[in-house]
Amino acid sequence: MQRRTLLQLAGAASLPGLANLALAQDKYPSKAITWICPYAAGGNADIRSRQVAKAMSALLGQPIIIDNKAGAGGNIGTEAIARGKPDGYTLGMGNLAPLSVNHALFKKLNFDPFNDITPIVLIEKGPLILMVRNDSPYKTLKDLVAAAKASPGKIIYASGGIGGSHHLSGSLFEHAVGVDMIHAPYKSGSAAATDLMGGQVDFMFEQMYAAMPSIKAGKMRALGITSKTRSTLLPDLPTMTEQGFAAVEVLNWQGLVGPKGLPADLVKMLNAVGNKALQDPDLRQKITSQGNEVGGGTPEAFAALIKAEAPRWAKVVRDAKIEPE
Repeated sequence: MQRRTLLQLAGAASLPGLANLALAQDKYPSKAITWICPYAAGGNADIRSRQVAKAMSALLGQPIIIDNKAGAGGNIGTEAIARGKPDGYTLGMGNLAPLSVNHALFKKLNFDPFNDITPIVLIEKGPLILMVRNDSPYKTLKDLVAAAKASPGKIIYASGGIGGSHHLSGSLFEHAVGVDMIHAPYKSGSAAATDLMGGQVDFMFEQMYAAMPSIKAGKMRALGITSKTRSTLLPDLPTMTEQGFAAVEVLNWQGLVGPKGLPADLVKMLNAVGNKALQDPDLRQKITSQGNEVGGGTPEAFAALIKAEAPRWAKVVRDAKIEPE
C-alpha cells in the first residue's frame, strides 16, 4: 500500500468506515476533488464552500478545489454537479434556491433537483433580518405595516434578485400583510442594501451574516428576524412570528451534494467526513458568529429538508406570480 494511503487512513481513523472504504473504492480519494459552487466568488456560498472544503481536505488528505459556476439563480452550477461523474471527485454546494425553489420558478431546468442530486450533509441554516435604514420613519414592524396599509402599492422592498431568499421572504411578508408592495430586484444583496441605505427603497430582508455589520454600525435598524426563536446575537430583536407573521419563517440553507448514482458507501463516508469537519471549532465559530446554525446529520435528513421545502416555496411562487428575470 502506498505511503500516502497509509497516512490518509491513519489521519481519518476516527471516521466510521473510512479505512474500509478507501480500500474498497480504489483508495478514495487518490486525487484532487472538485467542489462546484453555484454562486460567484466572494459571496457566502463561496466563502463557506472554501471553509468546509479546507476542513474536509485535511481529513481526506487530498486537495479540494473550488470551481465557481455562477448564473441563472444557481442553476448553472447545480446542473454541473448533477452532470458530474458519480465517483466522488465532483461534489458541490447545494442551496435553497436551485434545489427547492427553481423547479417552480423556471419553466425549464436541465436537471431534476430531486432525482439528479445526491444530498450528503447539511452545512448550515441561517435566518434573515427585516431591516430599514437607521433614519427610517419606521421604528417598528408595526409602523411599517401601518404605512403599507395606509398607502397600498407605495412601499418598496429590495432583494438580491428574483426568486432568492431576500425576494421570497419579502413576498411572504407582503402576502401576510395583505397589501400590495413594490418589489425592486437588484443584481446582489449588497447592491440592494446600498440603495436601502441611500433611501431609494423602504426595507429588505437581508441574510443575517450580511446585515449584522450595518446593524452594529448603526447604519441599519432591525425590525424582525425570520427564525423560529430569537438569535443570541440580537436577543432583543423579536421574531416575525412573535409579531404576528408566523408565515414569514425562513431559513436559508446550504449543504454538500453530489451527482446521482454516488455509491451508498461513498455517500456514508463523505457524510461522516462532513460531520467531522463541522465539529472543527474554528469552522463552527465562523458559522455561529454570523447567526447561523451549524448543520450536520444524515444524508436522509438533508434529503427530507429539500423535499419538504419544495412544495412550500412552489406555493409562494404561484401565489405571488413570480417569474424569472
